[in-house]
Amino acid sequence: MYFIASKILWLIFAPGNLLLLLAVAGLLLLYGQRTRAARLCLSLALLGLFIIGFFPLGDRLADGLERQFPAWKDDGRPVNGVIVLGGRIDVGASTAWDALALNGAGNRLIAMADLARRYPGAKIVFSGGSGELFSSELSESDIVERHSAELGIAPGRILFERRSRNTKENAEYTKAMLTPAPGERWLLVTSAWHMPRAMGLFRKAGWTVEAYPTGWISAPGHSGSTFLTEASSHWLTFDQMAREWAGLIAARMLGQSDALLPGPDR
Repeated sequence: MYFIASKILWLIFAPGNLLLLLAVAGLLLLYGQRTRAARLCLSLALLGLFIIGFFPLGDRLADGLERQFPAWKDDGRPVNGVIVLGGRIDVGASTAWDALALNGAGNRLIAMADLARRYPGAKIVFSGGSGELFSSELSESDIVERHSAELGIAPGRILFERRSRNTKENAEYTKAMLTPAPGERWLLVTSAWHMPRAMGLFRKAGWTVEAYPTGWISAPGHSGSTFLTEASSHWLTFDQMAREWAGLIAARMLGQSDALLPGPDR
């Protein structure tokens, strides 16, 4: 129920969608000759689209998330296992073209291939079902399994958790599948901006894992230009980061995480 409700609510309240709906409402009010209300709706919608599109607000939201967990450093201790979270594989395009198609988080799979090579004795687990509201026949795990050879990983090396539809289920289903023993060292691989929420959910599931962030999208000190990219790029980043912050708030309010913004020490 939570999964379905979250998808429907975000369909309406994603900032880009909400502003477009506000603009449509303005047009309808204009045709209905309610001029003052129409002007208000259209002005708010266009102002919001302009500010989000031409100012790097999404990058600032990402920076606040990506600073929480530093890049992982190898200290020489053995690693028992690696959990790689799905969520950014285009199942439809991958199926249509019989090729691995990614939606901006390819770094997770690059990290998986690298860690599989560096730790030949470690278990490698990919956790990802279908995050679509109307589930497809294939899961993300199915796609990765089909194309694991392209990543340089031997068939059978990767274990797959195929049921999870969101990060909370990633944590619960993967732990139930593996039943990790106390003292085992597991790395959690996901995008740097997603790591705080993922760590909060895994900790709440009773699993102590180490953060292995990857795929940073902010670049503090290197991309301060207001008109750095196309407006559409800024809209996409803002929507994505607003969703992540909303997920953090929801996880804390629903008791799925013990901290609003989890970090290394909390």
